[in-house]
Amino acid sequence: MPFRPPRLRHSQALVPVKPEKGHFFFAGRSFHRVPWWKRNHMRTLYIYIVVLILTNTANGFDGSMMNGLQTLTYWQEYFDHPRGSILGLFNASMSLGSLCGLFFNPYIIDWFGRKSGIIAGCLIMLLAVGLQTGAQNFGMFVAARLTLGFGDTIVLGSAPLLIAEISHPQDRAVLVTLSGASYHSGAFIASWVTYGTLKIKDKHDKALRVLAKYHVEGDMEDEFIHLEYAEIKAAIEADRQSGQTRWVDFLRTKGNRKRIGIITAIGFFSQWSGNGLISYYLKQVMDNVGITNAQTPLGINAGMKSQALIENLTLSFYIDKFGRRPIYLVSTIGTLVTFTIWTIISARYAIEPSKGLGYGFVAMIFFYGLCYDFKSGLMANYTTEILPYGLRAKGFTWLNFCVCAARFFNQYINAIALEALAWKYYLVYCVFLSFEVIVVYFLIVETRYTPMEEIAKYFDGDAVDVAEVANAELKVKGISSHVEMADTTKNGAVNEREVA
Repeated sequence: MPFRPPRLRHSQALVPVKPEKGHFFFAGRSFHRVPWWKRNHMRTLYIYIVVLILTNTANGFDGSMMNGLQTLTYWQEYFDHPRGSILGLFNASMSLGSLCGLFFNPYIIDWFGRKSGIIAGCLIMLLAVGLQTGAQNFGMFVAARLTLGFGDTIVLGSAPLLIAEISHPQDRAVLVTLSGASYHSGAFIASWVTYGTLKIKDKHDKALRVLAKYHVEGDMEDEFIHLEYAEIKAAIEADRQSGQTRWVDFLRTKGNRKRIGIITAIGFFSQWSGNGLISYYLKQVMDNVGITNAQTPLGINAGMKSQALIENLTLSFYIDKFGRRPIYLVSTIGTLVTFTIWTIISARYAIEPSKGLGYGFVAMIFFYGLCYDFKSGLMANYTTEILPYGLRAKGFTWLNFCVCAARFFNQYINAIALEALAWKYYLVYCVFLSFEVIVVYFLIVETRYTPMEEIAKYFDGDAVDVAEVANAELKVKGISSHVEMADTTKNGAVNEREVA
């Protein structure tokens, strides 16, 4: 009788268990954490990953730059003081270019590999930066930003996936979260230094050697590396046997419908939480509370970016300690509260202007940023880890589509709405933020402490037990030592393994 992979049946929803201090879970077992800074090849791998992490800086640079340009008299005069829909098109053109690039993303990433996608996207971005720098008129400036967005979306669709797939399991969540947090670094550094990364796909011997080189210093006898390799193979094989590689497969199972629902929500929420007003229209927002000095928005923008960078980088190292669900809840509720106060201050200022309200408004912008940025680095990591291998590139492309579509809407509509409604436009975001709190509470699934290859158990009731498959393979090969499986879930969950 042919071997059937063991499957999990759960009597209740699974909840991750925290491993012992200095340990991490993998394949249902507990391992000592590795001091990566003491291992030569692992240090080299993490240098490559730092370069990949910085690929998100173009987005942060763009938002900061467009905010700053609007306060410069020279720029305003050169482009004839753009307002309303024209100003909206100036800002939104990069997102429009990103939307166009998304049609090609999953096929470039899956057919040619993550590394090729990063290199191609960075070359396009370099071309766009040169074009934008030398822009002589409105059309040339917009064309450059369209091209920049096209390249940027290819890079952002490739880099987090590559980071997740080559990182050591103990550090994967932190490193992918850092890639999302790098938005705030605002420096266009990574567009030419992606060489030296690797691709693991359908090259079994090479994949094992690469994993061994960078994760265990080339020790081909190390039990962990054989277990990691076996679990990756088991996860990919399970995806292959399920045949779930097409867009329509996101709608065919309950688990995939929940995945695509979560990804859609966090994608749109990342841009429709009022943050677009600060990122691209801070000058107009400040004008509404009587702060018209050109230097003030520049100083506030710089201060907020510094605060966000420090916050995001710090929180990235506590992603497992705090958990995905608590981070999203704290951030979303905090954003709702601070944005509501921001709206009230703006309304009071419209009725009776005072300098004190202006100061209060500035303080609230920083509190709002503190709450919003609490979660902003998490999106890339959470999306990557909940997606099965066969749908990962398409799922991440869908996330970027949601983000770009929401950003394009914001960048174009915000300029028109602020000019027409002033502070009253903020009420729309207050209502939407209330909706966000409800969705996050009921939809976000906790996944901390769990290897990416095993997260399917939180979504799919009949998920293949890849940990059991990997351990069984090592036992057959005589590699595995006798160890007990770690209890990695709690809350009364009963796991029954079916073995043919």
